[in-house]
Amino acid sequence: MNTQKSLSPRAWAELILLGTIWGASFLAIRVALDEVPVITSVLHRTFWAMLLLWLVVFAARLPVPREPRIWGAFLVMGLLNNAIPFGLMAWGQLYIETGLTSILNAATAIFGVIVAAIVFPDERLTPRRAIGVGLGFFGVATAIGLSNFVSFDLRSIAQLAILGGTVSYALAGAWARLKLSHLPPQVAAAGMLTGSTLIALPLALLIDGAPSLDLQPETWIAIAYYSLIATAGAYLLYYRVLAMAGSGNLMLVTLLIPPVAILLGAWVRDEALSPNAFAGFALLALGLMILNGTGRRRD
Repeated sequence: MNTQKSLSPRAWAELILLGTIWGASFLAIRVALDEVPVITSVLHRTFWAMLLLWLVVFAARLPVPREPRIWGAFLVMGLLNNAIPFGLMAWGQLYIETGLTSILNAATAIFGVIVAAIVFPDERLTPRRAIGVGLGFFGVATAIGLSNFVSFDLRSIAQLAILGGTVSYALAGAWARLKLSHLPPQVAAAGMLTGSTLIALPLALLIDGAPSLDLQPETWIAIAYYSLIATAGAYLLYYRVLAMAGSGNLMLVTLLIPPVAILLGAWVRDEALSPNAFAGFALLALGLMILNGTGRRRD
């Protein structure tokens, strides 16, 4: 256990850049969904990102794992960290605003704390963490709108799908620590995206049919952004910030993503969120700040 690292100006700059990149990805995904089916959009995201990351791995001459158990772990990681959450969140975005999607996505950190407390002895749920988790859940419920728990409709299902994606992300975090922590981050990310592509390809062919390459320029721009920049590039930046700032400070990126997504959604797609969405984000942010202030964290 190491004391939490301080944030240097460079670390702050890269943390803000990472939050901006991920925040803009919600708009890019929604733009692509105007023309591309959900599973095919996931395939685009994992396939192009996979190619770019393997180029990085080979250029850096990093060792490529050969053990079947590691490739099996890549497949599970690809399912938990890409195929399931990418699919659920893309489908959910068809029925709710990009800004609200980004707010609900912030619950990943809350579920991550719960999963880690269950799986790892050194990540126990202290009273302070329990308060942060409780506030986070109350924030999520507020953002969804308490009335939506009574009148169940397609919009409610979409919001639950987004939350399902965050649970999958949390499970993926525990799986990565258990099975992939010994690998170089670039190799782990490339292998994971290979696993998710192997899952998404047959599903896309079965559900959506053969992917069409005859797409509008804005669709290709959106796909290029969310696959090459917001997936492959963001993974590389993520590990840079992790090394500089530590895992506790890195959680702060969760607070930077929704404002970017909300502003872009309002500017480009004229989205307007209800007051309870902003109130929910405020409570969720408070919960995350309490979690981040737990003092000693594993870096």
